[in-house]
Amino acid sequence: MSLPKINYCPGTLAEGFSTYSTACLRRVFQGRKVSHMLPYGPSQSNEEDAEKFIENRKRISISGVQEKLSLVLDKNKLRLTKEGEQGTYILKPIPRDVKNIEQVPANEHLTMQIARQVYGLQTAENALIFFNNGEPAYITKRFDVKEDGSKLGKEDFATLAGKTEENAGQNFKYDYSYEALGELLKKYVPAWRVEIEKLYTLIVFNYLFSNGDAHLKNFALIEIYGGDYVLSPAYDLLNTKIHVDDSDFALDDGLFSDGFQSDERSNHPGLHDFQELAGRFGINEKRMDKILNPFMQKQPLVEELTRRSFLNDKAKRAYLFHYQAKRNKLNT
Repeated sequence: MSLPKINYCPGTLAEGFSTYSTACLRRVFQGRKVSHMLPYGPSQSNEEDAEKFIENRKRISISGVQEKLSLVLDKNKLRLTKEGEQGTYILKPIPRDVKNIEQVPANEHLTMQIARQVYGLQTAENALIFFNNGEPAYITKRFDVKEDGSKLGKEDFATLAGKTEENAGQNFKYDYSYEALGELLKKYVPAWRVEIEKLYTLIVFNYLFSNGDAHLKNFALIEIYGGDYVLSPAYDLLNTKIHVDDSDFALDDGLFSDGFQSDERSNHPGLHDFQELAGRFGINEKRMDKILNPFMQKQPLVEELTRRSFLNDKAKRAYLFHYQAKRNKLNT
């Protein structure tokens, strides 16, 4: 794989940059002048680096099936963590066993940038980065680790629901509904009226951008000052339709615990379903409209960020096709 030609910031996708922009360095790398090239090759291309990755994966405690590596920022350079060292970044190389695998890092990076820049969602800080042979990877800053290395309390919704593979089987992350997520949030978050609007916004976003990976472990609460918990920044957002033929929702029960569907003739949810969910979440009509309207409108910045992204041309077309199709459904 050849070294990438950079015309847009691999962090913010701002135009006119051949490496990370100042804004990206400030948000993701504490303002340090970090290179967009890693000092490692991908595991399959370099035996020495592959051994380092194997050792690193033994120490990382992040769940999920995709390969993840733990990094720290040492002065101006990123490196793999050593034994006993707390990582502050997660590196996700190209995964295996899905279609268009080489597009996964750019897909996740684009989706996360759209979430923050277009719809104002709070997201984990992130960027695209490249191995020394030009192969892309996705890097994200851990929001549950302070700069001094201490960790904040973090509980994903599988834990809150009391679900594990041992007590609920292999499908434990998916056997739920998004309405029930809201009930969990109300139970555990004192300021739930504020946080449930954030959860609702994220659920609508995941639908609009075909994120079929929005399961229980990809929602979490994070500890704040005083020991209370709030909804964590969004993470693991990507358009899974480009890679797998999945359904509208990751959770098997869909939006509602009781199987509610506003249109019995359609297999896809529409506006009335999301209006119903808002009501069940306790979100009033005025606030609901303020949240939903931007999703229902055509957003030129979505198209512009997709054009600037590091997806190939075929993946860009597919990305926008699925976005437009879901927006049409949301307007019915």
